[in-house]
Amino acid sequence: MKIALMMENSQAGKNAMVAGELNTVAGGLGHQVFNVGMTDENDHHLTYIHLGIMASILLNSKAADFVVTGCGTGQGAMMASNLHPGVVCGYCLEPSDAFLFNQINNGNAIALAFAKGFGWAGELNVRYIFEKAFTGKRGEGYPIERAEPQQKNASILNQVKSAVAKDVVESLKSIDQELVKTAVGSKQFQECFFENCQDAEIEAYVRSLLV
Repeated sequence: MKIALMMENSQAGKNAMVAGELNTVAGGLGHQVFNVGMTDENDHHLTYIHLGIMASILLNSKAADFVVTGCGTGQGAMMASNLHPGVVCGYCLEPSDAFLFNQINNGNAIALAFAKGFGWAGELNVRYIFEKAFTGKRGEGYPIERAEPQQKNASILNQVKSAVAKDVVESLKSIDQELVKTAVGSKQFQECFFENCQDAEIEAYVRSLLV
């Protein structure tokens, strides 16, 4: 699985630690990790709004299979991600959240709070969240006797989102294009996207922004 980590300006100072924990857990399980957001406070400036755009492009183009995002509270990053077609982002404050989202909702992104409640042993909480997010089979349900209705409801939710959401490229073109240009403007994002993109229309659109 290809996992994209993206962090914004307010919490970029924690990127090295978060990336290290994600690489230890997910890399140890054989997943590829791409650090596509801000890597420090002086990097290409991003807000949680840009992170939602990035998540949409990476997930819908299949350049990434899963996104780890977040901000100070995690709420903005979650909302910005869930605005977009093809993105199902859960809110994870602790490991049990990651486990339950993995098993019940079976989405493709998680948003973490990198400031709120992030005190002593914060890196351990991040590590354990990643362990629960990426270990074991997904979508099996919890408790197991509720597996069938949970799987059905997760599928229905995806169908409803597909029905009400715009086409991916159409939705991106409806946004202020300066926001999208900034979202795709960093070297690390472009490397991940162009090396792994499997959708010619999305690729052509992104290239048109970089001319």
